[in-house]
Amino acid sequence: MDKLQLSRLSDLLITSIEKEEIKNQTKLGINVSRFISEIATWYEKFRNAMDYRDEEVVRRAAIERILKRRLLFGGDGQKIAPILIRELLWARYFPESSISEDEVKKVARVIDLYLELRRQLLNLQLKIKVDIIIYQLLSSRLETMLNKNKDIDFISNYIFHILKDHLTIADDTTETRDIQLFLAIRRAFAKDDIAFLRFRLFEQYFGELNEHNLYSIVANFKKGYKEMEHQIHYPLKERITSYVKKQIPPFLIFGEILRRERGETRTLINDTQRFMDAIFQTADARYRTIIGKVRRAIIRAVIFILLTKFIFAFSVELSYDNLFLGKVMWKSILMNIFIPPLLMIIASFFIRTPDKKNTERIYEHIQNILFTENPKLDRPLVLSLNPVKKHPILDFIFTILWLAAFIFSFGTIIFILNKLDFNIASEIVFLFFVALVSVFTYRISQTAGSYTVAAKQSLFAPILDFFFMPIIRVGRRLAEGLAQINIFLYLFDYLIETPFKEVFGFLEQWFFFLQTKREELG
Repeated sequence: MDKLQLSRLSDLLITSIEKEEIKNQTKLGINVSRFISEIATWYEKFRNAMDYRDEEVVRRAAIERILKRRLLFGGDGQKIAPILIRELLWARYFPESSISEDEVKKVARVIDLYLELRRQLLNLQLKIKVDIIIYQLLSSRLETMLNKNKDIDFISNYIFHILKDHLTIADDTTETRDIQLFLAIRRAFAKDDIAFLRFRLFEQYFGELNEHNLYSIVANFKKGYKEMEHQIHYPLKERITSYVKKQIPPFLIFGEILRRERGETRTLINDTQRFMDAIFQTADARYRTIIGKVRRAIIRAVIFILLTKFIFAFSVELSYDNLFLGKVMWKSILMNIFIPPLLMIIASFFIRTPDKKNTERIYEHIQNILFTENPKLDRPLVLSLNPVKKHPILDFIFTILWLAAFIFSFGTIIFILNKLDFNIASEIVFLFFVALVSVFTYRISQTAGSYTVAAKQSLFAPILDFFFMPIIRVGRRLAEGLAQINIFLYLFDYLIETPFKEVFGFLEQWFFFLQTKREELG
């Protein structure tokens, strides 16, 4: 049997990854105290449980958090960079000895560059949140610098070239189509958050910030920022991202094989049976990791909800009960605290991981993308910013039905709460957290389905969508708003974490001092 010929794009991808040298260790790398590292790692796990984020962006968020805390009272790159790196190594965001002193100096120069950009932009008095933007750009730049594995970037570009002819935006430019597809792939495959997306658009628009283009960037920042925000908040972005997510599972499995079989990928692909076995084994392993990932996501979400619930319950409900009722309604307060997390735990039992038939579909898709010059993964997506309304009466009916779904979903919950003698404040708090629980559960189910190739919709899916989709959409808006005003985390970072990390630094220096004294004994 003749061997199948790799497509041009697949051949380029494999060549690029084979040439990429991954360096996780350096002989001159920085070492940290093992004891301090163990404590710091547990601390970060607890801290991250209170801030619900995808695992893929936790490290970037940690860099941003450390920078904000360390730069609160001033400082420059030379002062901040060594402390930043030590904190990242303490928490094992990077392996010990993986960052050298030379890299610390590079980090210091980058910090100084962005601080100068911040100073220049503040002088212009632009009507934008300069501090937020600068910290997002700087943390993303440092994460990109320090992360030595570029495989995700290679595979993302590969996906882009395969999918770019599958998307059409009828009444917009090809450039916008390409940008939106690029951002959708970064969201769906690389799991980039909004900070990463801003950074990638920033570097596409201005290039990498350096001493030579700093003042040019300042002069053109207002125009560039406006274009960046337009692309990030593009009206069709959700539909494009949803389409891309459906195409991602085969790339996730093949990407895992590429990384594991670096240098041996071509030999493996040429052996059909071995390649098939590798795909099935990799998929099975990934399905098992999904279970752990889903479990961690549930624990983090429950902790996040419980902590936020206690704040709301004792600040909103207690105040209302004392002011308007003259007594505390402990029954509704306790139900408000424990029922939403319990609902989430119950919902988690219904989350299912993919099966063998799904792996068979993944294998077929991988064969298609590897050996076909223009693979057809799904029906092309054709969108329009201003679609022509061919059936205005039908559109009106659908709008009425959508409003009815909102009224029915929230009305049913309110009816049940009234039967349980909830007051108005307790009802608002309950609805608030049920909406949060619904969106967190939806996100977790999306995580569980990240390796699922689209199959037929279940019989009851439309019924569930009718009842839960309005609640999920409200929950998403609330979750986004809550992330912006999480005062509890702000206080935690500055009142607890600051002295905590200073103690870490002191103890590490003391341990190194004791080690020196021990070595002097011979």
